[in-house]
Amino acid sequence: GMAAAALNCRLKRCVLPDDVFAVCEQKLLRPEPRVGLGLALLPFARAAQDVSDGLAQDLGHILTASGVGAEIWADSLPSLSVLKDILPRAQWLSYTLAGGDDYELVFTAPESCRSRVLDAAERCGVPVTRIGKINGGCRLKVLDAGGRELELHSLGFDHFG
Repeated sequence: GMAAAALNCRLKRCVLPDDVFAVCEQKLLRPEPRVGLGLALLPFARAAQDVSDGLAQDLGHILTASGVGAEIWADSLPSLSVLKDILPRAQWLSYTLAGGDDYELVFTAPESCRSRVLDAAERCGVPVTRIGKINGGCRLKVLDAGGRELELHSLGFDHFG
């Protein structure tokens, strides 16, 4: 959501302190595609995609192609911690779930491969965070800390909309 925060600050839809804007703007202008991590995950990841159009939308592509559903735990989403403090929660969630251009990876791997995922991430110098789980459902659910489903107003950028 850092790239989305920078873009929305430029568009005057939010206000960020100069130092926070500078960090977010770096993510917008100089993204670091996680190619090395993607390659390291090849032996055991079931699916992976870069987050270019929004986490919810790009994860949705994985879910559709795989014929499964998932739940994401909103409070587990990695973010610049100060963004959570500065932005209203709904705005932070929108940027984090539907904002694009971060070029981080969203991927799925069996729970039994957790230590392999963490080892690959450490070797590549890329932090990873478990943000949810795949389920037998047919859609994406975003849950708050109390397990209540949050309504998504946008999944991300729609190239054809």
